[in-house]
Amino acid sequence: MVPRAQRSAVRIACLLLAFLAALPLAGVRPPAPQTSLGVEGSTTLGPIALGFAEAFMSGDADARITIGQTGSGDGAAALIAGRCDVAAMSRFMKPRECRKAVKAGFLPVPHVVAMDGVCVIVHPTNPIDGLTIAQVREIYTGRITNWKQLGGPDKAIVPISRDSCSGTFETFHRLVMGSFANYGKGTEYASGSAHPYGRVKDTPGAIGYVGLGFVNKSVKALKVNGVTPSRRTIASGRYPIIRPLFLWTRGYPKLGSPVHAFVTFHLSEEGQQIIEAKGFVPLTAY
Repeated sequence: MVPRAQRSAVRIACLLLAFLAALPLAGVRPPAPQTSLGVEGSTTLGPIALGFAEAFMSGDADARITIGQTGSGDGAAALIAGRCDVAAMSRFMKPRECRKAVKAGFLPVPHVVAMDGVCVIVHPTNPIDGLTIAQVREIYTGRITNWKQLGGPDKAIVPISRDSCSGTFETFHRLVMGSFANYGKGTEYASGSAHPYGRVKDTPGAIGYVGLGFVNKSVKALKVNGVTPSRRTIASGRYPIIRPLFLWTRGYPKLGSPVHAFVTFHLSEEGQQIIEAKGFVPLTAY
């Protein structure tokens, strides 16, 4: 059992490092010779990480950057085990993950690269335009099972959730489900962001949740508590299900190193353009 004082110290250290990492440092345009980086983690952050990697490799013929997308929890585990240089995570590290990192000999440092909203999506033919947080919760706990209970068609609701390794799941569970830990028996669980998106796109009765970058005309994003998810409502904090997106490193990276260049690239104009092009919210947006 880790003493309470030690647990508190780890939490305080992580929060302090988060504050220091958010201070404005000049983002550097890549080309470090023979850049070799491994990035593991969030499927939500995948498009941003891939966009950054493409920018780096287009400016440096010797650059080799690999992007793994298996979930935020896997990213944290890979960083702690030394299997990657950068962990892409759509949530903050958990206290137990921070403790493991400290035991492995380093303090994990978060770099907030963008903002995102967890969007509740349905099939485009669904006439429902909005739900409250309470209604979404009742759907996922199995208390509401048919769209007619919400003024929609007489059609069974098919709830699609992310699996527990997902940072998107963590955000949804914390901000929507709260203390309601048990999901309804009819809930389907999906790994990756593409699966719930595809299931909702192809299933008229389905409901799911994805990051803003995965919303397009093939699905309909619902208003939540009367607020439509958009870059403006997410940047202003009006949309109720928002979260920062992180790149984590083993300690603060050396200035001028490939890792430092990658995790501060979002501060450059090109990095911000990539984030916006991928459908997410740059830190400069409002």
